[in-house]
Amino acid sequence: MMSIPFFGLLAGLLCVLAGQRRAALGFWGSSMVCLLVLFKLHATDPLNVVL
Repeated sequence: MMSIPFFGLLAGLLCVLAGQRRAALGFWGSSMVCLLVLFKLHATDPLNVVL
């Protein structure tokens, strides 16, 4: 699941190299949103600490 944003960034880079600026910005933006959602899920996950 964590690899999804990085595949999006790779697709954005390939779009930049192909000259597709709007598609690259779309991939970059969606990757940033995906990273923020994954970070929120990670940061608010309760810890299972057993002492």
